[in-house]
Amino acid sequence: MAQYKGAASEGGRAANLIKKRQKEQEEMEIKKKKIEEELKIGSIQNKFATHYDAIEQQLKSNTIGLVTLDEMRAKQEDVIKKREKQLAKKHSEAQMLDQQKKDRKKKEQMKMAMLSFDPCDEEEDDEDEETDKEEETEIKEAEAGKRKRLGKDPNVDTSFLPDRDREEEENKLREQLRQEWVGKQEKLKNEEIDITYSYWDGSGHRRQVRMRKGNTMQQFLQKCLETLRKEFNDLKLVTVDQIMYVKEDLIIPHHYSFYDFIVTKARGKSGPLFSFDVHADVRIVSDATVEKDESHAGKVCLRSWYDRNKHIFPASRWEPYDPEKRWDSYTVSDKNAIKITVK
Repeated sequence: MAQYKGAASEGGRAANLIKKRQKEQEEMEIKKKKIEEELKIGSIQNKFATHYDAIEQQLKSNTIGLVTLDEMRAKQEDVIKKREKQLAKKHSEAQMLDQQKKDRKKKEQMKMAMLSFDPCDEEEDDEDEETDKEEETEIKEAEAGKRKRLGKDPNVDTSFLPDRDREEEENKLREQLRQEWVGKQEKLKNEEIDITYSYWDGSGHRRQVRMRKGNTMQQFLQKCLETLRKEFNDLKLVTVDQIMYVKEDLIIPHHYSFYDFIVTKARGKSGPLFSFDVHADVRIVSDATVEKDESHAGKVCLRSWYDRNKHIFPASRWEPYDPEKRWDSYTVSDKNAIKITVK
């Protein structure tokens, strides 16, 4: 296809520009290679070695005679900063050369486009403009489609669908209620109560001690032992593990707390386990159908005494506490006596 390329002078000018551009490119490549060779480092170890060797050499040349440690450190920091500035300057020069090369290339392309009257170039430009317009139209249509997307119908019940916001609110509410419950239980555990008990060695010796509801039976027995040792010589060498607490004919393990029985409203064989202050004897009742909080005084006794007398009343009625066992009625009796039942 015949094309008009301008006069002979214009063609010669274009050829000169091409030669000039090639020459500049060669010069740029030479400068670039020179800078790259200066900055080129084989590995990370060589990099640090070269860097610190240069710093050390410069530090040696600047340091004459004896200097203090602080002066040495100050000079070392100054040399490191200068070295880093030099490396940064070389790196920026390389970037500037690349940018200048790109700018020159663009200028040469613009000059060649001005000298050439090739209709194919105009057609390509028109096609590029049409392509850009089509792409812009497609983007606008896609954005319009996104805006027109329908949301949820507010009149439809969607409570069964997963909802992150709703779940977060529920979790916050659960955590808040849990913390409130824990706070109330801690407050309840710190409340003080009077515990009436009887040291039992075949006959009762009633005493009273003040404890917190959160205290365990072991802590309670330790406090009882501290008081009873002053009155009973046989307890002076006794430890907590050698004594036991019996409440409503049930032997209570040491790890349980008063709080455990109060919260669960636990019942024993002969009365409630959640009441520890004695108002009256539960065996003397006017109405057996009414639940009362009166209870027997718990017994504190030696394990050795129980082992010797467990075949004799009242020790014959005692048994270990089982939280799974339910006592629907209270009974107080001896094997050879009349049985009294309180429902």
